[in-house]
Amino acid sequence: MPKPQQDAVTALLEEVSHQEQPQPAAAKADLRGKGAIVTGAATGIGRATALEFARRGCGVAFNYVELPGRDVAVQAAMTEAILKSLNVPVYCDRCDVRDLEEVERFVRAAQQAIGGVHILVNNAGISRDGALWRTDTTAWHDVVETNLTGAFHMIRAVAPIFRAQHYGKIVNVTSIQAIKPGFGVANYAASKAGLIGLTHAAAVELGPANVNVNAVAPGFVKTELTEHLSEELVARARGQTPLGRLGEPDDVAQIIVFLCSDAARHITGEIVRVDGGQALS
Repeated sequence: MPKPQQDAVTALLEEVSHQEQPQPAAAKADLRGKGAIVTGAATGIGRATALEFARRGCGVAFNYVELPGRDVAVQAAMTEAILKSLNVPVYCDRCDVRDLEEVERFVRAAQQAIGGVHILVNNAGISRDGALWRTDTTAWHDVVETNLTGAFHMIRAVAPIFRAQHYGKIVNVTSIQAIKPGFGVANYAASKAGLIGLTHAAAVELGPANVNVNAVAPGFVKTELTEHLSEELVARARGQTPLGRLGEPDDVAQIIVFLCSDAARHITGEIVRVDGGQALS
């Protein structure tokens, strides 16, 4: 690994260690022996979720795709290095969730690499914002096929595994925009609203196989994508939440991992808002 990348990994490791906060033992569910797939986990909420799984002894597989203007492959390599430092099985590879054949290949490889798949977190997502009347068909299809069809592909690929082992946990990362959309997010809001419908349908169909299917709906969360937003926009978002603060990736990750633990074994078909009360304003 090149030295600049090693330095970046070291800095991230220090940041991760500083984020550790003491919690009651019962709150830290032990997931040793389990394997989780987290899509789009190179950065942001996906990375925070993958790290939390690894801290609890869970093997982690995650995918990434290159995106314009972002060094996603480099970020993925850094995430992979951090996960391996936590002494759990790790598998990382490029996989476009819009392509069913790629997804099926990725799931087979992940199952072998991390010793089984018991958990799926559909986190991969993109946005192509713009006024509805200016949104072209490419922007519409890219967002819907990634955010919604991609999740369907992943669920379809893991469903035979989960049904055969009579056990599985699925969490879909939707958005508060699906419930309370702002301006210029028609494609994004539609894709995330569709994900809520998919969550409900999958919970009904997979429930008899002892598979829990839930979703989280984050509000405004501080990630790499929001670092370049104007201070005015960030302040407005902060002011829209009763708690008066923005979410951190770990705020969402903690809820995702809880929903994948046996502590949540009787919860399915739920959409959990993690938005600081944003939907109430």
